Amino acid sequence: MSRAFISESDTQFQEEDVPDLKIPLAAGQNNYMTPEGAERLRGELAALAGSDRPKVAAAMNRLLASGSGPDRDELSVLRGRLREMDRRIAYLREMLARIKVVEPGEQASERVLFGATVTVREDGGGQRTYRIVGIDEADPAAGMVSWISPLAKALLSKRAGETVTVKLPAGESTLTILEIRR
Repeated sequence: MSRAFISESDTQFQEEDVPDLKIPLAAGQNNYMTPEGAERLRGELAALAGSDRPKVAAAMNRLLASGSGPDRDELSVLRGRLREMDRRIAYLREMLARIKVVEPGEQASERVLFGATVTVREDGGGQRTYRIVGIDEADPAAGMVSWISPLAKALLSKRAGETVTVKLPAGESTLTILEIRR
């Protein structure tokens, strides 16, 4: 049916086009995480699926069951929240299905590996410290960089004393690895 023949009131209750779920890993690729990151992901899924989503669904059901007819704006907001929660739950389930927890302390410390904390000297002489973590643990402002980031890829497998060149959106940067900790 052409959209020209659908009334405006009908479109308020139709499902919006929801883009496909985007998983930042290739098919079959492991989702490496630190133990702390894995626990946070599991906790978020438990909270969303176990209490947050049921609360919103119950609120929507109460609104639909009210005798005076549902408030269309409020109903639309609740449906939107449910869609967002369902997408996040699907994402978390997919990422947890691929999870491979890596214990940083069980790895050799002479090379930069997943979970390592690396201190580097930058071009201008300043020092920065980064920790190589999972995709869903990344927080660049806090020095937590995803293992698939250009910075982490440049550092992985290197030893203290080695110099690497990183291609970033702001340009190339040369870093010298000063220290590697687990």
